Amino acid sequence: MNTETCRIINLPKIADPRGNLTFIEGLNHIPFIIRRTYWIYDVPGGEMRGAHAYRTNEELIIAVSGSFDVMVDTGAVRVTHSLNRSYYGLYIPIGNWRELVNFSTNSLCLVLASGKYDEEDYIRDYDAFKKIRTGE
Repeated sequence: MNTETCRIINLPKIADPRGNLTFIEGLNHIPFIIRRTYWIYDVPGGEMRGAHAYRTNEELIIAVSGSFDVMVDTGAVRVTHSLNRSYYGLYIPIGNWRELVNFSTNSLCLVLASGKYDEEDYIRDYDAFKKIRTGE
């Protein structure tokens, strides 16, 4: 499994009285080439998204609007990151479990991924994830 750690990446923010601008360049601001982009929205109160890990995919998760929490589990440690600024991205390396919760009204979650969609890349069972992480 990847030994790189989950971390907040401070994205460029160009302040302008007409409105701010933030941008992301793969292999510059984030450590991968962007091969897929998707967004999550209209999440009903109390619902959770994610609840999986990837075998080969890396992601950057951004709260473009509103706020939500991302719980990341390495198999040994669980950390919750609150995302509420559009110029911060949470980098999640390969092999980390993630759960997105506590979505505010009208929140918009943007995800940049290193790989195209591949159902075989998902680890959707937490017990199986723990066994993979611990090498059992």
